[in-house]
Amino acid sequence: MIRIAVASDGGLVTEHFGHCADFIVFDSENNAIVRTETVPNPGHRPGFLPNYLNDLGVNVIISGGMGGGAIDIFNEKNIEVIVGASGTAEAAAEAYLRGDLVSTGSVCHEHAHHDECGD
Repeated sequence: MIRIAVASDGGLVTEHFGHCADFIVFDSENNAIVRTETVPNPGHRPGFLPNYLNDLGVNVIISGGMGGGAIDIFNEKNIEVIVGASGTAEAAAEAYLRGDLVSTGSVCHEHAHHDECGD
Protein backbone atom coordinates (compact mmCIF):
# COMPACT_ATOMS: atom_id res chain seq x y z
CA MET A 1 0.00 0.00 0.00
CA ILE A 2 1.12 3.55 -0.76
CA ARG A 3 -0.26 6.38 1.38
CA ILE A 4 -0.35 9.74 -0.42
CA ALA A 5 -1.10 13.03 1.36
CA VAL A 6 -2.13 16.06 -0.70
CA ALA A 7 -1.98 19.52 0.90
CA SER A 8 -5.34 21.01 -0.05
CA ASP A 9 -7.78 23.87 0.24
CA GLY A 10 -11.34 23.02 -0.72
CA GLY A 11 -10.27 19.82 -2.45
CA LEU A 12 -7.69 21.60 -4.62
CA VAL A 13 -3.91 21.26 -4.33
CA THR A 14 -2.75 24.27 -2.31
CA GLU A 15 0.07 26.57 -3.37
CA HIS A 16 1.67 26.60 0.07
CA PHE A 17 2.08 23.36 2.00
CA GLY A 18 2.20 24.75 5.56
CA HIS A 19 -0.86 26.98 5.20
CA CYS A 20 -3.25 24.42 3.67
CA ALA A 21 -6.68 23.88 5.23
CA ASP A 22 -6.27 20.11 5.34
CA PHE A 23 -4.48 17.09 3.99
CA ILE A 24 -6.42 14.63 1.86
CA VAL A 25 -4.86 11.23 2.46
CA PHE A 26 -5.29 8.59 -0.24
CA ASP A 27 -4.52 4.93 0.45
CA SER A 28 -3.71 3.06 -2.75
CA GLU A 29 -3.22 -0.57 -3.65
CA ASN A 30 -2.12 -1.76 -7.10
CA ASN A 31 -2.07 1.86 -8.33
CA ALA A 32 -5.74 2.37 -7.43
CA ILE A 33 -7.14 4.57 -4.66
CA VAL A 34 -8.96 2.37 -2.17
CA ARG A 35 -9.57 4.80 0.70
CA THR A 36 -9.71 8.57 1.19
CA GLU A 37 -9.53 10.49 4.44
CA THR A 38 -9.42 14.23 5.10
CA VAL A 39 -7.21 15.30 8.00
CA PRO A 40 -7.39 18.95 9.17
CA ASN A 41 -4.08 20.81 9.22
CA PRO A 42 -3.12 20.76 12.93
CA GLY A 43 -1.20 24.02 12.57
CA HIS A 44 1.89 25.40 10.88
CA ARG A 45 4.97 25.25 13.09
CA PRO A 46 8.51 24.79 11.76
CA GLY A 47 9.35 21.12 11.43
CA PHE A 48 6.03 19.89 12.84
CA LEU A 49 4.00 18.88 9.77
CA PRO A 50 6.57 16.54 8.17
CA ASN A 51 6.82 14.61 11.45
CA TYR A 52 3.02 14.65 11.87
CA LEU A 53 2.50 13.20 8.37
CA ASN A 54 5.25 10.64 8.99
CA ASP A 55 3.35 9.54 12.10
CA LEU A 56 0.25 9.07 9.91
CA GLY A 57 2.24 6.65 7.75
CA VAL A 58 2.41 8.88 4.67
CA ASN A 59 4.79 7.73 1.90
CA VAL A 60 4.29 10.66 -0.52
CA ILE A 61 3.40 14.33 -0.01
CA ILE A 62 2.00 16.41 -2.89
CA SER A 63 1.75 20.22 -2.80
CA GLY A 64 1.96 23.27 -5.02
CA GLY A 65 4.95 24.68 -3.16
CA MET A 66 6.89 23.90 -0.01
CA GLY A 67 9.70 25.38 2.04
CA GLY A 68 13.15 23.87 1.91
CA GLY A 69 13.16 23.02 5.62
CA ALA A 70 10.06 20.84 5.27
CA ILE A 71 11.50 19.16 2.17
CA ASP A 72 14.69 18.33 4.09
CA ILE A 73 12.71 16.68 6.91
CA PHE A 74 10.56 14.68 4.47
CA ASN A 75 13.76 13.51 2.75
CA GLU A 76 15.19 12.42 6.11
CA LYS A 77 12.00 10.40 6.72
CA ASN A 78 12.19 8.83 3.23
CA ILE A 79 8.89 10.47 2.27
CA GLU A 80 8.74 11.39 -1.42
CA VAL A 81 8.04 15.09 -2.05
CA ILE A 82 6.15 16.22 -5.16
CA VAL A 83 5.83 19.99 -5.56
CA GLY A 84 4.48 22.07 -8.42
CA ALA A 85 1.20 20.16 -8.53
CA SER A 86 -2.17 21.83 -9.19
CA GLY A 87 -5.81 20.93 -9.81
CA THR A 88 -7.89 18.66 -7.62
CA ALA A 89 -6.23 16.61 -4.90
CA GLU A 90 -7.71 13.39 -6.26
CA ALA A 91 -6.50 14.07 -9.81
CA ALA A 92 -3.00 14.80 -8.46
CA ALA A 93 -2.95 11.53 -6.50
CA GLU A 94 -4.20 9.58 -9.53
CA ALA A 95 -1.58 11.23 -11.77
CA TYR A 96 1.11 10.27 -9.25
CA LEU A 97 -0.06 6.65 -9.26
CA ARG A 98 0.05 6.60 -13.08
CA GLY A 99 3.58 8.00 -12.99
CA ASP A 100 2.41 11.20 -14.73
CA LEU A 101 3.06 13.63 -11.86
CA VAL A 102 6.65 14.87 -11.68
CA SER A 103 7.98 17.28 -9.08
CA THR A 104 8.98 20.68 -10.47
CA GLY A 105 11.11 21.45 -7.44
CA SER A 106 9.05 24.55 -6.63
CA VAL A 107 10.57 25.56 -3.30
CA CYS A 108 9.20 28.50 -1.34
CA HIS A 109 11.99 30.68 0.02
CA GLU A 110 10.05 33.69 1.28
CA HIS A 111 7.32 32.82 3.77
CA ALA A 112 6.29 36.48 4.06
CA HIS A 113 5.22 36.28 0.41
CA HIS A 114 3.56 32.88 0.38
CA ASP A 115 1.05 34.00 -2.27
CA GLU A 116 3.93 34.01 -4.75
CA CYS A 117 4.88 30.35 -4.26
CA GLY A 118 5.09 28.48 -7.52
CA ASP A 119 5.86 31.56 -9.62
